[in-house]
Amino acid sequence: MRIEHILKRLRELGAKPRHEQRVLRAWVQGVSLDTRHSRAEDFLPLVVRRELPALMAELAGLVRLVSEHPGEDGSARLLLELADGQTVESVLLPRDGLCVSTQVGCAVGCTFCMTGRDGLLRQLGSAEIVAQVVLGRTRRPVKKVVFMGMGEPAHNMDNVLEAIHLLGTAGGIGHKNLVFSTVGDRRVFQRLPLEAVRPALALSLHSTRGELRAALMPRAPRIAPDELVALAEDYARATGYPIQYQWTLLEGVNDSDEELEGIVRLLSGKYAMMNFIPWNTIEGLGFRRPSRERAEEMARHLMRHRILAKLRDSAGQDIAGGCGQLRARALSAPE
Repeated sequence: MRIEHILKRLRELGAKPRHEQRVLRAWVQGVSLDTRHSRAEDFLPLVVRRELPALMAELAGLVRLVSEHPGEDGSARLLLELADGQTVESVLLPRDGLCVSTQVGCAVGCTFCMTGRDGLLRQLGSAEIVAQVVLGRTRRPVKKVVFMGMGEPAHNMDNVLEAIHLLGTAGGIGHKNLVFSTVGDRRVFQRLPLEAVRPALALSLHSTRGELRAALMPRAPRIAPDELVALAEDYARATGYPIQYQWTLLEGVNDSDEELEGIVRLLSGKYAMMNFIPWNTIEGLGFRRPSRERAEEMARHLMRHRILAKLRDSAGQDIAGGCGQLRARALSAPE
């Protein structure tokens, strides 16, 4: 379901734009639609009020919590079932954040990620994306939403941008706290600057060497790392938000001194920060998680070169709950 379908139904019932926004705000923020103290013009039309319980029940059924897996870091991975029985994952993050999925599966096929093992199964509608936030808010406050869960947001652009617009308006979330994550797609740099709600941008880099990056992300658009950084820098300067570069650390693959020097070359003087994320161990994929000492040294090296760098753990490492792992385990579990 898309948000535009919700609006169309409300209009067919006689709702005006102000009524539509009241209904959407009530859904996304979980606030009451009690009109006892409202102005007369804000009252919902009688037909809308009659149909509202059925609509809200339908919206509540867009996602259902299957299981919750708390982590030692304060995060909690949520396995969610959609109305058609497909499952996706969301992650409640420390400090009032939520990571949401945008697709069932993924077409990029990153070699270190479980999500893309079965390819893309289907797109999530914008209402299904927002419904993950609604469910998350029943468990904790959510003041930041990152589109870094299952799927490549650039491959579901219309639905993701529709969800971002709603969250940045009726959803009450600051625009810089909406983070669009991508492996790099020219359409991102064309579309995002034109939006009324322009999110922050996270760019999965993983290597400064084009051939290695292509091997790690075999179906990502072929854009040279230098050009990606140049495109991202233009967006950073236009929005005033630093680019959040994502780098999954793989021992013996992209944790070398050569890569460090490449990062220094690419990001020196840029409005950017580097997030080093030690790989979340997945059996059978053939990669290794580097030592904590090496990861810390890499972050310190960038800081010495005046590049903001943070060492982050992938939420769910202690419960073997990396993105796609909960879904994979649920699918393989005996009936």
